[in-house]
Amino acid sequence: MRCLGLDLGTKTLGLALSDKTNMIASPYKVLKWDGEDYNLLFKDLDSIINDYQITDLVLGLPKNMNNSLGFAATRSLKFQEALESRYHLNVHLIDERLTTIMATNVLLQADVNRQKRKKVVDGIAASIILDTFLKTKGK
Repeated sequence: MRCLGLDLGTKTLGLALSDKTNMIASPYKVLKWDGEDYNLLFKDLDSIINDYQITDLVLGLPKNMNNSLGFAATRSLKFQEALESRYHLNVHLIDERLTTIMATNVLLQADVNRQKRKKVVDGIAASIILDTFLKTKGK
């Protein structure tokens, strides 16, 4: 049993994988997409889910700071429906407020240059989302 963390953006989907014990979340990759056609993502997700025997998907839900749901959250909820319909797996929603900022700060502290940060920040954010789920799952 492994989990796949997802951080859906307007142009990218950050991915993170758990280890086989579901204790550690690690950035995996960042997929590019046009913001409209999920099929661009499903091709890669199909093989990742099969290759790593994924049993649970963990999707970031970008709430507003006042806890309301805006456009970005609506986009994630639609993606959740598409994922559940296609894969018939549990899709857990995790509040992802400030995860991109946290990921950027981690990369800044590691002195990663701006161009490299832009390529990996969504994968780091996905690992933060997945890590949050893994830590709270046992409670």
